[in-house]
Amino acid sequence: MTDDGLFVGAVWCSGPWLAVVFDGATFDHAAVFDGIGDVWVRYEERVTRVLVDVPVGLVERGDERRRCDALARDVLGPRREAVFDPPAREATRKRRYPAASRTHERKTGRELSRRAFEASEAIAAVDELLQELPEARDVVGEAHPEVCFRAVAGRPLDYPRDVAAGYAERLRTLAEYDPDGPVTVQNVAESTAGAAVAVPDVLDAVVLAYTARPGPGTLRSLPREPPRDATGLQMCLWYRAETPLSDS
Repeated sequence: MTDDGLFVGAVWCSGPWLAVVFDGATFDHAAVFDGIGDVWVRYEERVTRVLVDVPVGLVERGDERRRCDALARDVLGPRREAVFDPPAREATRKRRYPAASRTHERKTGRELSRRAFEASEAIAAVDELLQELPEARDVVGEAHPEVCFRAVAGRPLDYPRDVAAGYAERLRTLAEYDPDGPVTVQNVAESTAGAAVAVPDVLDAVVLAYTARPGPGTLRSLPREPPRDATGLQMCLWYRAETPLSDS
């Protein structure tokens, strides 16, 4: 990948998707979409990298968990509860929790959390996009906003994302990373007027876009050498930092 083109941070907002777009290192615009497929269609001709906040690369069967999720919990410390184990691939296609839970337990031997199920529609949409469009596989990757904030801050954050102190802490973190960070957040928030996008989702999309775009630090992954799932998708979390968050 080069430093040219568009760099996108896209987050699922429990319905719509919010995309924050940088043209190279410069903020360009933000937009709200009905689905991740719409994001891809809008930017595919110029995009260099898209980071999404839902799992990419899924377990098919067996009791082994994704290593990237365990590493993320380790580096997040007090914010470790922000990470959940995603459903098995087949379970993401189920639209009711009892069916998804039975499928996940049959495939993995583990219970499926409600939180993981609630994200399954978005997870399945990203997975289907990457299965159907091989050209998207080299562009779309997974990033956890809390891991990205952890990398930008240089330490675990003290407060969860959905309280006032958490908002202030994350906005301060972005301002320390880039003096234009608060202005970018304001511009993105204004772009979501009338859409069902919460303030924490705005901050998440901005930090994913900062991670995707060329800038200070190096784009790194948890783990350093990502394994691949049964369909060849990488199972890792991308972040940007001067030094690795983990030795693994």
